[in-house]
Order: sequence, then C-alpha cells, then structure tokens
Amino acid sequence: MTNHLDIDALLNDPDTRIIVCCGSGGVGKTTTAAALALRAAEAGRRTVVLTIDPARRLAQSMGLTELDNVPREVKGVTAENGGELHAMMLDMKRTFDEVVLAHTAADRAEEIFANPFYQAMSSSFSGTQEYMAMEKLGQLRATGEWDLIVVDTPPSRSALDFLDAPQRLSRFLDGRMLRLLLTPARQGGRGVLKVVSASFSFFSRTITKIIGAQLLTDLSGFVAALDSMFGSFRERAQQTYDLLKTSGTAFVVVAAPEPDAIREASYFAERLSQEQMPLAGLVLNRVHRTGVETLTADRSLAAAERLEAEGTSPATASALRLHAELVNIEARERRIAARFTSTHPAVPIAEVPAQPEDVHDLAGLRTVGAALAEQG
Repeated sequence: MTNHLDIDALLNDPDTRIIVCCGSGGVGKTTTAAALALRAAEAGRRTVVLTIDPARRLAQSMGLTELDNVPREVKGVTAENGGELHAMMLDMKRTFDEVVLAHTAADRAEEIFANPFYQAMSSSFSGTQEYMAMEKLGQLRATGEWDLIVVDTPPSRSALDFLDAPQRLSRFLDGRMLRLLLTPARQGGRGVLKVVSASFSFFSRTITKIIGAQLLTDLSGFVAALDSMFGSFRERAQQTYDLLKTSGTAFVVVAAPEPDAIREASYFAERLSQEQMPLAGLVLNRVHRTGVETLTADRSLAAAERLEAEGTSPATASALRLHAELVNIEARERRIAARFTSTHPAVPIAEVPAQPEDVHDLAGLRTVGAALAEQG
C-alpha cells in the first residue's frame, strides 16, 4: 500500500522552515514549488519561493512581469489567515557581487569586478550558480523574515550540485594550482608570475603554455584579490549545507511517471539518504487515473467493437475506446512508478492528476496544491 505524503502537515508545521524541490527537467518541479509556496502562504505563513531554474514559468504563473534577485510580493494571494507570498529568481552574478561588496573594501571590490576571470566566473563558471543558490538561501534564512523558504532547484542531476557546492568550492580553493598562485600574493605583493622558487617557476611556465599568459595573469589577480574572502566563502557554504541537514529542512523529489524521471527520482532519494538529508517524500506529477476500476481495457474495447458492428452509438464506442486507452496508460504509469516504490517503500508519495492545460496563474497553482493535499 502506498505511503501517502501529507502535504498540509508538512506546510503547516512551524518547524518546517525550508522546502527544497529537486527533480529532473520537465516534470513540473517549478510548478510544484510555486503551488507549495502558495498553499503555505494562504494557510497563514509568510513564504518566499526562490527559483534557480532559468525558465520564467514561475513569474508567469504568479502574475509577475519579472523575477529578480529581490523578493517581490505576489498579488492575489488570499491573505485572510495573515500569510504572504513573495517570489524571486536567483541572479548569480548579482549575488556574487553582493558577497564581494559585503566582505571587501570598496577599492578592492572594484578591482575584483574589473578582473576578466571574475567576470567570467560570476556569470558562467560551472558550479557558480549552485554555490550562489546556497549563498542566497543562507542569506534568506539568516534574516529571520520568512516562516518558510521554498527552493526550486535546477533540472536533472545538476540539482544535486546544490549539495556539492561547498565541497567543490573547498576543493577549488584548496587546489594545488590556486595555492601556488597565491604564493606570490602572500609574499609581500610581488608580481604573480615572479619566480619565488624553482618549482613555482617550472609550474608557471607549464601552465602558461597550456592556458596562456594573460589568462594566468587574470586568474592570479583574481585569486590574490579574493584571498581574504576564501575562508568566509567556505564557512558560509558549509553553514548552509549543515542547515539543509537539520530537521527544519524538507526535501521533496518531483517526478513524472516516465522511466527517465523515475530513475532520476531514485537517484535523488539514494543520494539524499547517503548525505543524511531529510527527504519528506515524492511528488508524482501528471498522473492519469480513470476512476472506474471495474471497467477493464479489454471489456471496454469489446463493448466498443460490438457497438461499431451494430452501427449504433458511435459516440459511445469512441468513449469506450478512449477509456481503454486511458486504462492502458494508467497501468503503464503504475508499473513505472512501482520501480520507485519497490526500491524506496518508506518514502511517502503525493500524486497530482494530469491537468487539462498548462498551469499559468494562481488558480492553476491552487488546483495543484489542492490535489497534493487531498491525499494527506
């Protein structure tokens, strides 16, 4: 028997302060995050939803012309219980800039902003988005302003880069190359390519041949400028990582009843278990159910064939054939979903029926939220 996920119990629990929605692309993860946030707000909680998915569907569904790095209040939320809903989209470069400004002097910050390597890293470097998502989540939590923070992560397995960000950052900052590049900056401000030892001279010549002198100079200048910030980067990232492991955080894995999505959902569940992250449950989106368990596909097709042979009730025959097709789709989806439940029988599940059209407004989000809560 399926263990049902009680969505309202999760959303209304005052101890739940962070919900992280993760899952592969195209499974309705952004819609799920927005629906959860809206339902929590209309239940009376001051809620903010942070999306780091590059798609703009969240803004459209909430009637906002744009989302940016600052929480914006969503109008049209039923506020009779005292709740509020705000939404924002991560701007990783702006977040990186904010970190630099908060932890360096103004003149040093300008030097960093002008560095070509920083300009590239802050806007397109692999892993920067996930690290800055951790940074923004930490900032939102530290204000104490929100009863609940809902995070919509990037699609596919990159969502788990969200968890890897602190460790990857530490490996990057503690790497041999960066430690060697930092050596000149820590020796009285001498030039980054000045020979400080035979080993460094050999290293710099080798790296220069590989990546070019200008890039190495830019990288070295970037490292030297950020030297004083490295420790605080690691410390804050680790603090946010530790926050994700507390009882106040809940991970919700989102999937659709398709083989690739279910496989990814299993991967997420296994990884969260390994990391001792609190997994609240699985949301299975776009599920088809007939509601008529006794009328099988075979019986429906047989009845349709009889009507067609008699030449009567063509509309009824078409409806019977459509029902048979839906029964087969339902059976297929149940078999696919069973791949997850058989491997993770203790993980609660909430299902959302397939919607007749894309969710594009608050009414649609309420419908999704209500469907999730009906199974609690």
